[in-house]
Amino acid sequence: MSLLRILVIVAVTYLAVTVGAYLFYDRLLFHPTSKIVMTPYEAGMEYEEIDFRTADGFWLNGWYVPSTREDSMAVLFFHGNAGNISYRLESIRIFHRLGLDVFIFDYRGYGKSRGKPSEEGLYWDGRAALEVLLDMGYDMSRIVFFGRSLGGAVAAKLASERIPAALILESSFSSLADIGKRYFPFLPVRCLARDAFATKKYLESVSCPVLVVHSPDDEIIPYEHGKALYEVAREPKAFLELKGDHNGGFILTGEDYTQGLKNFLLSIRAEEEE
Repeated sequence: MSLLRILVIVAVTYLAVTVGAYLFYDRLLFHPTSKIVMTPYEAGMEYEEIDFRTADGFWLNGWYVPSTREDSMAVLFFHGNAGNISYRLESIRIFHRLGLDVFIFDYRGYGKSRGKPSEEGLYWDGRAALEVLLDMGYDMSRIVFFGRSLGGAVAAKLASERIPAALILESSFSSLADIGKRYFPFLPVRCLARDAFATKKYLESVSCPVLVVHSPDDEIIPYEHGKALYEVAREPKAFLELKGDHNGGFILTGEDYTQGLKNFLLSIRAEEEE
């Protein structure tokens, strides 16, 4: 086989892979699961199931898990890429024990939520979820945005549009293009992803207190992504280091993780009282 023919085959193969990645971008990016494996009630927490509609017409599903405290702050929980809300019960339990109300919802195409996920769609979903809490009587000064992994980009985007009491970014990436280069160095990732899920860029416009949480042992989103987010965040800000991998680091870190969240939330309340 001639060198020219080999080069043509390589070029055609590369082009086919690139075109395929472009055409099936959303299908390759998102990993939703529809089956609900457990509810908060089965995990020992009272909750209300809420169905609500986005501005572009999709019905979404979420859980409102109230604390036992009056006038508590609420956490608007933006979960990560895979699974659905039923895979986040341990995190819900931690916030519940800290005396926070929690509203966690599934993006379109996840869990019981209708539609197919897309970047812009997830932003619309986040805006609709925020309206649920506002309609329940919370004001922005009592709402904390919490975004884990992919959800960090959605939370940061929303925090750049509306000012919550605080923003917590856990195990999040600086941008989809930055993380894409790690896994697909042979593809023109920046051309495909462009400014998609640009967490770092959104964070530049966020004016509320920010807590960045990340682990040096994160095997999916490298530690430097968390450090980059921390560097660009405005004051007041804090960094909480986890132990362990991407999905289980907050569990392995244990009481240090819970105490870190508690200290950050207490600092917010202290600033409000000054």
